[in-house]
Amino acid sequence: MYKPLADEIRPTTLEDVVGQRHILGENGMLRRIVESGQIPNMIFYGPSGTGKTTVARIIAERTNRSLRKLNATTAGIADVKRIIDELDTFLTPGGVLLYLDEIQYFNKKQQQSLLEFIEDGRITLIASTTENPYFYVFNAILSRSTVFEFKPVTPADAERAVRRAVKILNARRETPLRPAEGVTARIASGCGGDVRKAINAVELLFSAARDRNSISLEDAEAISQRSAMRYDREGDDHYDILSGLMKSLRGSDPDAALHYLARLLEAGDLIGACRRLLCSASEDVGLAWPQAVPIVKSCVDSALQLGLPEAQLPLAEAAVLLATAPKSNSSAAAIGKAWGDVKAGKTGGVPRELQNAHADGTGFEREQGYKYPHDYPGHWVRQQNLPDELRGVKYYEYGDNKTEQAAKSYWERIKGQA
Repeated sequence: MYKPLADEIRPTTLEDVVGQRHILGENGMLRRIVESGQIPNMIFYGPSGTGKTTVARIIAERTNRSLRKLNATTAGIADVKRIIDELDTFLTPGGVLLYLDEIQYFNKKQQQSLLEFIEDGRITLIASTTENPYFYVFNAILSRSTVFEFKPVTPADAERAVRRAVKILNARRETPLRPAEGVTARIASGCGGDVRKAINAVELLFSAARDRNSISLEDAEAISQRSAMRYDREGDDHYDILSGLMKSLRGSDPDAALHYLARLLEAGDLIGACRRLLCSASEDVGLAWPQAVPIVKSCVDSALQLGLPEAQLPLAEAAVLLATAPKSNSSAAAIGKAWGDVKAGKTGGVPRELQNAHADGTGFEREQGYKYPHDYPGHWVRQQNLPDELRGVKYYEYGDNKTEQAAKSYWERIKGQA
């Protein structure tokens, strides 16, 4: 039966695990916990191919517990009950270490079925997830577990695994394959931090070699095409890249903004890119340069009409424009404060002067008395506009940019003369 090379050469010691030095290095917290032999309930969070399953297996082998593995995408309550039935029997003399892959697919009831047994120690839970556990794992499990984050493997670390795979496969051939200059580095950089993907690429290159005695850089590039992309429209990567674009625009970094925009477009997420650009025009540039809104809207309209790949042109223009424009969040901060008061119930009635004029003469104690600003010098007149309950409240503060400071000076002069 065929067994993927990535499974066949899976590390058996923590020293052989590629990457994750922040938790598995000499002084790494997870390493020290494993070496102590006192294994708590843990949640491993990180992308695929970063060693979560491998480390769980190593931990099971270093303890006297029986390893049971479930994948939450296919398992259910019945599978959990079968493991529970094995407890306190000769099948599990030291208890069970349960490795639950993709725990985010277990619903609340399924996750809670484990609580009693992980609390009394008969089951030690190591759960893995590619999604943020604080969003997808229920609090009852989280409060009894320690979360460790597994990060994408760096190209330098991934290249170690690639060279090891090449060495193992060459040992099985009569005529070894020699990777051309840059091949192992290209595979390592193209795997997107996923070691399994890198090893699978090596295996495919060897399978396609036939009678050749070398691996060309062209073949390595073909097998690695687009593989460095990590993107799931419903997962953390989706929101991380969108967040990266928005914060790069806000941070006035055109290079980073173009990078994240390119990743969104490579994944085909045209709508997500357009929404972030439109949002940034009002939230981050705002009143410092109000013309950004219609310009970005025009770029977005052009992009949606053009479609990919040509949509990259107007969207790149919009991204660079927003990243290099002056910034002000004064209007965004102001509406945030106003909306916060409304949500808190701080409203009150609309002042009589501002009510709809159709109410005049229908039994109210007095006429509306609204003063029409355009009838006064400077097109402004002093009158109360906020409800009585909010009289004197300030939401908007002028930004320190040229546009808003000019408006401030103008209105200070006008209102000071009234």
